[in-house]
Amino acid sequence: MWTCWWLWPLVAVCTADQFLDQAKRIMQNTPVIDGHNDLPWQLLRRFNNELRQKNANLTSLTGTHTNIPKLKAGFVGGQFWSAYTPCDTQNKDAVKRTLEQIDVIHRMCQMYPETFQCVTTSQGIREAFRAGKVASLIGVEGGHSIDSSLGVLRALYLLGMRYLTLTHSCNTPWADNWLVDTGDHDAQHSGLSDDFGKSVVREMNRLGVIIDLAHVSVATMKAALNQSQAPVIFSHSSAFALCKHRRNVPDDVLQLVKQTGSLVMVNFYNDYVACKREANLSQVADHLDHIKKVAGAGAVGFGGDFDGVTRLPVGLEDVSKYPNLVAELLRRQWTEAEVRGALADNLLRVFEAVEQASDHARDPEETPIEQNYLDSSCRTSYGYSAAPRLHLKPASLLASLTALLLGLRLL
Repeated sequence: MWTCWWLWPLVAVCTADQFLDQAKRIMQNTPVIDGHNDLPWQLLRRFNNELRQKNANLTSLTGTHTNIPKLKAGFVGGQFWSAYTPCDTQNKDAVKRTLEQIDVIHRMCQMYPETFQCVTTSQGIREAFRAGKVASLIGVEGGHSIDSSLGVLRALYLLGMRYLTLTHSCNTPWADNWLVDTGDHDAQHSGLSDDFGKSVVREMNRLGVIIDLAHVSVATMKAALNQSQAPVIFSHSSAFALCKHRRNVPDDVLQLVKQTGSLVMVNFYNDYVACKREANLSQVADHLDHIKKVAGAGAVGFGGDFDGVTRLPVGLEDVSKYPNLVAELLRRQWTEAEVRGALADNLLRVFEAVEQASDHARDPEETPIEQNYLDSSCRTSYGYSAAPRLHLKPASLLASLTALLLGLRLL
């Protein structure tokens, strides 16, 4: 009897070690590709992107969820770094700020070539894996970063952007954000605008830019999933059924994710995991289980949102803790193939499908957004025709024609 009291804790510890050892073995060959990390935002906020400051050294950086030793301990082999600029830059300097964040990601690769390898293709990710480096990709977080310009969208693609989050926590002139579903913001487009919003999706498909639906309204989710000719991702969102936060993905949308071969990369922020300030690793695994159950094992990925959030679950305090989560999935009887899918293979499949759907030989989208949709207080109007029929909304066009006819009559 007394033997049992000390034997069972020992068995539990040995079993946990067994799953952790198995997790690390798997991750040596299939490291994690994380969908969203805000380290570049921390570099701007803390160091104004001056990477040569002593305290900004990524090998010894403190006070962040991410640094080079933590990435290595967490078996992170691929990372979409977020080129994020807040919503208060919309209609101001959003493009400039986005370019600066793309620049700092490139400079991370240049300063630490032994660790980071900037890549732009699925094949590039595989090559970085083989080289033992972190495949570093650029995700632009927020449609306001393109300033309603297809030309800017194409330019960001040339600079390495491989996903664009259609909105952040603000509407753009062509897409609605998640706060519409809370009632905090008014819906302006019932999802995507019929003209420019859908042309953004078509152009992203043509270029080979992954459509990211984290932060968008449910109507925008459904519109983009139905419009896109390639799978999409949610780079850092969780399951609404388990935590009824509007940043999460409801089950009817998860069904569309399944039908389109798309991907939900689970967010670790406590408020999206448990809908309260405290959460734990097991609850994150619950979200992974739920998405797997509803949308299939191929629809699951990791999008920790490290360095973009203030509260993380016990057991997932920084990027070094990924093996703990993988061990929990193995303990829950996920197969090795399912685990490898969640780690990297599902994202690689989606990325390859996006690449295959791209067609640079096809003519690019050219029609600009109607000028009336834009805040013109800080804008010039070069390129917009004086002919109102080309770029005015129908109501504005009718008003213009009425004024013109009245003017002619008065003459």
